[in-house]
Amino acid sequence: MAAEIVNPRSDSDSSTDGEPFDPAFALHRGGKMAVQATVPVRDRDDLSLAYTPGVAKVCSAIAEQPELVHDYTWKSQVVAVVTDGTAVLGLGDIGPEASLPVMEGKAILFKQFGGVDAVPIALGTTDTDEIVDTVVRLAPSFGGVNLEDISAPRCFEIERRLQEKLDIPIFHDDQHGTAVVTLAALRNAAKLTDRALGQLRAVISGAGAAGVAIAKILIEAGIGDVAVCDRKGVVSADREDLTDVKREVAGFTNKGGLTGSLESALEGADVFIGVSGGTVPEEAVAKMAKDSLIFAMANPNPEIHPDVAHKYAAVVATGRSDYPNQINNVLAFPGIFAGALQVRASQITEGMKLAAAEALAAVVADELSADKVIPSPFDERVAPAVTAAVAAAARAEGVARR
Repeated sequence: MAAEIVNPRSDSDSSTDGEPFDPAFALHRGGKMAVQATVPVRDRDDLSLAYTPGVAKVCSAIAEQPELVHDYTWKSQVVAVVTDGTAVLGLGDIGPEASLPVMEGKAILFKQFGGVDAVPIALGTTDTDEIVDTVVRLAPSFGGVNLEDISAPRCFEIERRLQEKLDIPIFHDDQHGTAVVTLAALRNAAKLTDRALGQLRAVISGAGAAGVAIAKILIEAGIGDVAVCDRKGVVSADREDLTDVKREVAGFTNKGGLTGSLESALEGADVFIGVSGGTVPEEAVAKMAKDSLIFAMANPNPEIHPDVAHKYAAVVATGRSDYPNQINNVLAFPGIFAGALQVRASQITEGMKLAAAEALAAVVADELSADKVIPSPFDERVAPAVTAAVAAAARAEGVARR
């Protein structure tokens, strides 16, 4: 499969009513992808090899030795990008059809940045059992599954159940891609301010998919402490209104025993990580520790505006492309899947995610500045570094099959 960008301007897109031309609609007209053959079919001989009768030999060989499917089909290099359209960007539950432009975009990013083919699949159900069953039935065609824009808390169960049922990588990018890039940027920000992760106390605003995954990977990486906050304040073991996922979070975070509001948790904190939207008052930001690190990643409006954050923080990151230090998942997921597919990994482990974060941080480790703690998505060193690190980690953890 090859990604194909359509002509960004055509006669049918030209403005005839005085309205300004909108390049977003022009670029998306007809979709952003096309299927492209990798072998020629020029004559009868080609046809007899690409299809019947030659194809029957390959089918019979795979039937006798199923592992040959990786060598003689596209399976080992293609990912299904699966959504139910319930948590699309900041748009929310807009349904499967409206999610397709995003899924197509994700697929062309896989190809552009990781050399991985991907197929967007938008499902007409939000039922957890039906989603799991559908993906399991589709799985023989794919080498991995990227879950995308599925609302919490269902996304946690769907990912867990699929990984239990399938022996191919299952990766919910809204969780783990965000977590990997955040950890990479935080490693470099800590280094830039002469601190180790173990010296930092972080506060995460948002207890959804991204917030929970970030908390987990920061704990795995050895951060000093982290408190996760939802709309009602710190997720702490004494609260009686917690979901199962938040109860689990309370069990491995907040060693300091904080309770109360996000604003109170920020007092003296070294790190703020925002993945929730909303607005944090400047008075609360001012009470953070000296040389604080602020990663306000909500789009399009960061929880703490960069102009405010820069008054108090040594390093500021956002989710936006028009500010330095963009926490962008495209830095992670193409290379993570490329590495996993390269070694035919049966899953993507925590060790593989940590390796991806370390490799990503290392790309700019010798070029650090307050405006550069994470590489640009267009830095050509990123995908090869992440791919190699993930493949090596898969081998070390015993989940590689070649």
